[in-house]
This record gives sequence, structure tokens and C-alpha cells, in this order.
Amino acid sequence: MRARFREFDPRSFSFQKDPVLILEDVWSPEELTEWRAAMNRQPWKSLHDMPDVARAFPNAGNWAKAPIAGPEATKLLDRVSLPCLASYVEAFPNIRGRHLSFSYYSYSAGDCLPTHDDTDESYAPAGAVKPTRRVAMVTYFHPVWEPDWGGELIVYNQTRGDGDRPVLAVSHCIMPTPGSVVFFTVPRFHRVARVDALAGASRRLSIAGWFMTEH
Repeated sequence: MRARFREFDPRSFSFQKDPVLILEDVWSPEELTEWRAAMNRQPWKSLHDMPDVARAFPNAGNWAKAPIAGPEATKLLDRVSLPCLASYVEAFPNIRGRHLSFSYYSYSAGDCLPTHDDTDESYAPAGAVKPTRRVAMVTYFHPVWEPDWGGELIVYNQTRGDGDRPVLAVSHCIMPTPGSVVFFTVPRFHRVARVDALAGASRRLSIAGWFMTEH
């Protein structure tokens, strides 16, 4: 489903019926500027400085990641903690704990994220709590993004082919529109298309992560 944020009814929407939700105009231009300023205050780490992640996602360029400070994390959750999201997550049985994991991301020309379904945690730190990812979310903060700059979020449907081989078919090709938010249920195969050289010095700026449960 795709809708403008102020016209969206979060109490009538169901992730069980529609696993991908795209909301537009969630952040105002002024808020986008504030988010970019907050991103600039954080320490960034490139993919080349995260060897475990780089091994899990080869040939992905050198995108960068940064933590979100407490005030901005609160601001994010105040905006995106929708009733339909809580309804979906809380429907899973025997929940012992609830977890969130969100970070800033910056993709420049040549960067991408290969196809995955958000279930592989082989690169998680040793001893880390590994709750189950239930809903993925990404929201975009760059000031402008042109249709030929790449960086789309590609979401797939999965079926079974010969010999139980998984077969993927594109269900959504979502442009990273500034101010928009995308939610989708996990596991679900997806990828970030490579940012084209036409983007020049422009960066694809986002927050991405998951709403999770512990059982």
C-alpha cells in the first residue's frame, strides 16, 4: 500500500494483508534539514571498516553507517510507532522482550546492498542478543533524489521452483523519495540497487532497521 502520511489510517491497515507499506511526506523539508544536521554530528564508519559486514555483503561499494543519538531516536519512534505496527508485532506468541535496532546510512555513487532477507546474523557481535526481526523500516533524508540516480529499494516475492529452489520476482521497486518511510515484514528478500554515477556527489541518506521480538 502507498499513501500520504496525513491521509493514512494506521488503525485500518493490516500487515497480514499487505506486507509492504509506503508512506509519503512523513517528514517536512524543515525536518529533513534537522535530520541531516543530526547525522553530521554522529561518528561514521564505512563498510571497509566493518569486515564481518563486508564479508556478508561483498561487492557492495563502501557505504557508511552511524549510530542515532537518544533525542533523535525518540523523535523517530514518536513519528513511526503506528498502531498497525504494534498490532502486527504483538500478534506473535510468547513474547519475552521487544527490541529496536536503527542506524543512519549513507550511500554514495557505486554503493549498493545485495539481495538478502534480513535473517542472516552471522556478522552480529559474539554474545549479542539476537531477537527475531519482525518488521523492517527505512526512511529517507536526502534533500533531493532523481529517478535515474539508482538506489531503489527492490522488494521480492518468493515462490518455489524445481527441486524446491527459491524463485524471486520483483513485487516493489521503491524510489528513495525524500521524507518517505517504507515498512515491510521480515523475512522478505530485498536489496538496495546500486547508486548510479549520475548521482554525482549526492548521497542517499536514510535511517534503517527493525522492530524485533525476543522469545
